[in-house]
Amino acid sequence: MIELNLDQTYQMNIERLKSIFKDLYQDEPLLVKSPGRINIIGEHTDYNEGFVLPAAIDKAIYVAISKRKDDEIHLFSESYQQSHVAKVADIQKSDKGWANYILGVASEIQKRGYTFGGFNIYIDGNVPLGAGLSSSAALECATGFAIDQLFGLDIPKMDIALIAQKAEHNFAGVNCGIMDQFASVFGKKDRAVMLDCRSMEYEYIPLELEGYKLVLLNTNVKHSLSDSAYNKRREQCEQGVAWVKAHHPAVNSLRDVTVAMLDEFVKPQDSEVYSKCRYVVEEIGRLTTAAQELKSGNLQALGTLMFQTHEGLSKAYEVSCEELDFLVDSVKNLEGVLGARMMGGGFGGCTINIVKNEVIEELIENISKAYQQKFGLKLDAYVVESADGTSQIV
Repeated sequence: MIELNLDQTYQMNIERLKSIFKDLYQDEPLLVKSPGRINIIGEHTDYNEGFVLPAAIDKAIYVAISKRKDDEIHLFSESYQQSHVAKVADIQKSDKGWANYILGVASEIQKRGYTFGGFNIYIDGNVPLGAGLSSSAALECATGFAIDQLFGLDIPKMDIALIAQKAEHNFAGVNCGIMDQFASVFGKKDRAVMLDCRSMEYEYIPLELEGYKLVLLNTNVKHSLSDSAYNKRREQCEQGVAWVKAHHPAVNSLRDVTVAMLDEFVKPQDSEVYSKCRYVVEEIGRLTTAAQELKSGNLQALGTLMFQTHEGLSKAYEVSCEELDFLVDSVKNLEGVLGARMMGGGFGGCTINIVKNEVIEELIENISKAYQQKFGLKLDAYVVESADGTSQIV
């Protein structure tokens, strides 16, 4: 019955999308969805040319699109209840942040030599905004794929992800890595994607959580330390690489470095740089171990590695915060919780937890009360499953 009800709700939402689009634009839309993402393990490894292990989730951004007879682009956001109009021949940044993700994608498609006419777009979705689940990447990827499908451009899937990333750099002003867009496009149900951030090679890893689900606990905080600390960590990693490279010229990133190298060439120079670099080197190792454990179906081992990652992010890499640490510490010894860690850049956002189905409801209820009592903040919880990547809705 639950599956039936969920399916009915989904169908009703699709009919609602179509209905609103027709009211807005008096036309039948082509429909596309692109999912948000989680990262199972592998945090702050992407800019060090390591690996990441994301998965697409069953919360998505939906785009309805149709051709226009003129050369105008008409946009409408359900979340912001705002519209925007632009010209195909003169796509400029908007003062509306949400519109720039769409306009940026259209601009990047043009830069690659593709041509298209005017179009109408309506966007809606159920990826929680500001929770670190990459709603922006989902919007970019959905837009790119929608334009591609509507105008028959035959843009390769990898290019859809790269176009979306460039849009974020050039129109949204966020110098992000490729993981979010890649996961949104290439996600598969019951699979995580092990992505090599150096070569862009990837492998699907089984993510079969028999009897368990992924529960995201949103702190609803974002501390201002985030941007400055991120930049500082990148500098510290680069400094560590430079000290090792002086003795090992073949080394180009922490991906190439061992703990023994750090002990010899970095630790004597700067203990803080050493601890930051050591976390990254160890996290790259944890991720490759985690992938093997998932192939073997060993969820307990994965959970243990997730707790180790959080410890590293909190104590060594120092990008956690009191709220995130509280949530992880609260579940560490609970029966039915295999693993937990902070997810994302840090200083707020969500923790990701592997939780037995039977205890999910009780866990959310208890931890929400405790969190409210300690911090005076509401805790949002999302139960998510892996899902397929960007696709057209038939």
